[in-house]
Amino acid sequence: MSFLVMAGVLAPAAAQPAPNRLGISPSAQSQDFVANKQQFQLHSLLTEQRHPRSFDLSARIAADTADGLSSLLSVDEDIANALRGVADDPVRLATLEAASRDITRALRDGHRLYFYGTGSTGRLAETIESGLWRPFWQRTAKTVAMAKIEARYPGLGERVRGEITGGDRALIASLEGFEDIPEIGRLQLQDNGIQPDDLVFAVTEGGETSAVIGTALAAADQAGADARRTWFVYNNPDDVLRPFERSRRVLDDARITKIPLPTGPQAITGSTRMQATTTSLYVLGVVLEDATRALLRDVLTTDELASLGFSEASVADRLRGFGVLQQTAAATAPKLAAWTEREAASYARGHRSTYLATRALMPVFVDVTERAPTFRLGPLDPVDATERRSWIQVWTPATDASQAWQALLHRPFHGLDKALYLPPFETGIPDPYLREAALRGLSNAGDEQQALYDLSYSPANMQRNAPAAGDSGALILLGDEAHQVANTQWLEAATAAGAELVLFSVSARPLASDVLRDVAALPRPVPVIAITVPQRDAFELDQTITLKMLLNAHSTGVMAKLGRVVGNTMTSVQPGNLKLVGRATWLILSHVNGVLETPAWRDAHGATAPLSYAEANAVLFDAIEQRRMAAGAAGLPEVELSVVAVLEALKTGTPVDWAAAATRLRTEGLNRYLAPYATR
Repeated sequence: MSFLVMAGVLAPAAAQPAPNRLGISPSAQSQDFVANKQQFQLHSLLTEQRHPRSFDLSARIAADTADGLSSLLSVDEDIANALRGVADDPVRLATLEAASRDITRALRDGHRLYFYGTGSTGRLAETIESGLWRPFWQRTAKTVAMAKIEARYPGLGERVRGEITGGDRALIASLEGFEDIPEIGRLQLQDNGIQPDDLVFAVTEGGETSAVIGTALAAADQAGADARRTWFVYNNPDDVLRPFERSRRVLDDARITKIPLPTGPQAITGSTRMQATTTSLYVLGVVLEDATRALLRDVLTTDELASLGFSEASVADRLRGFGVLQQTAAATAPKLAAWTEREAASYARGHRSTYLATRALMPVFVDVTERAPTFRLGPLDPVDATERRSWIQVWTPATDASQAWQALLHRPFHGLDKALYLPPFETGIPDPYLREAALRGLSNAGDEQQALYDLSYSPANMQRNAPAAGDSGALILLGDEAHQVANTQWLEAATAAGAELVLFSVSARPLASDVLRDVAALPRPVPVIAITVPQRDAFELDQTITLKMLLNAHSTGVMAKLGRVVGNTMTSVQPGNLKLVGRATWLILSHVNGVLETPAWRDAHGATAPLSYAEANAVLFDAIEQRRMAAGAAGLPEVELSVVAVLEALKTGTPVDWAAAATRLRTEGLNRYLAPYATR
């Protein structure tokens, strides 16, 4: 069983809908979106299409968890194929090799690297700095090689900066409206002190994100005609981006070097946290590591470089090597399934989950925080929350919130200073809806936000939210991580309380015997899932990417088992910015029109004129309001509520009844509701 392809869902000219057949008058905001926001109607992008391998994910994973996870992980084969294609293409490979040389040159000359993105690519940027670069230098600082490096290149470990749109607070949850504003990219470039000779990598999965485009254009303005200074990294083909004016500005700008990395549709439609971000993170990590190796050859011997983890593998070798990582991850599906089932069952019973991580903290934190917007979950709870909304918490051994943030970022927390951002927000954003959203977001973006979120495994957090009976959890290890007393203490406390835990490890070597001994001695059984990634690299990129793929599959599988995925579409998406409003509109349109085209619908109700884009958008904006007012609608996803409401209205020829739709959705769920119209 599966649901509804996205092709052929627009109304044909011969079958136009009757005026206002749904009884909904479009709001002013809906009229504005349809008439004036075509640049955010992105359903033509490759990353917004449905992938055939995971098309019927919700049905497959309901029947067989391992099979569903296998379908998710199989989509990563597209990445392996795409990267082999880059390695085999002299022109595209030369672009990456040039980026490596320019990074080496910039670092050698004392300049900085700035990686910038929004949402998933913003977390990618911060992962490059805080998950790859800074941990490498902390490990290197413990070796004799560090003195030679520091003598030649003082402060080298401080010269990479990763920034997310909205600053570090946006790591918890994206700040409403920011990604739609080009000006914020320029302001954050200024805020971070980026100079004309620094290198800027502006990273956007779709290739159309306004804030990232603003960053690329502002950097190009700084550097003038030097195309070696500004790089634009994206995951859609140029031809599908050209209809969008803001994308054309970058594609046609000779001052900006383009790195296109398209792999195809995502495993979950539009969920670019998966294949798109994996691709860009891996490629940029490979290029940065290659450049660092070339730089350190100035001061270190071959043996010293090898002791830090550098090999002689070229950029092309590393790109081709991704296939081994993908195969390793895919082979883990049967082991992963038990954890996925355990966590899903815990949530279904109303319990929560806790993840503990040290070296794995950044990839774990990223996967957890990206679940909220993708699957309509509450973001991580602040310390002053009167009730727990988040299903999950992420901890690291630390004494308090400040130390935990330092463990995550390996640098001070950086928020947005209102003195810099408020005046241009008030006067430089002509669109009233965007201006209002940006000002709301700015009020939650300052340095004070650090104290509101405590990621520490500490007595204070154990007193507030210790794992309890029926909860699930995981200790997640990355690389050659030393056995910690804090890990054992947490395992003992959580299992003694009745929590169901797993130990999950990705490393170049098998788990140490003392770890396995301590796990075996716990009061409750703790399954161990240990994945060995054969090759070791200086930045631990291979292990990080493998962990990312597995966490993405696991968390998506959990949500699919809970009904938060329909087919392979994210019908629980929260339309919190213009891009997501466009995606939500398209999901309503495609699911409704897919049903109307089926024999089951036509046999029961006859031919029905397809839903138009304007109708779908009007319904969406009405659903946003009705979700707050209609009986029983609170908490229901707007897309799912809209699909049921529209189909019920078209069945009966009566106006949309939001309360009745809410009752039907709560009773059945969208997967069961659509099941009679399954066509594949």
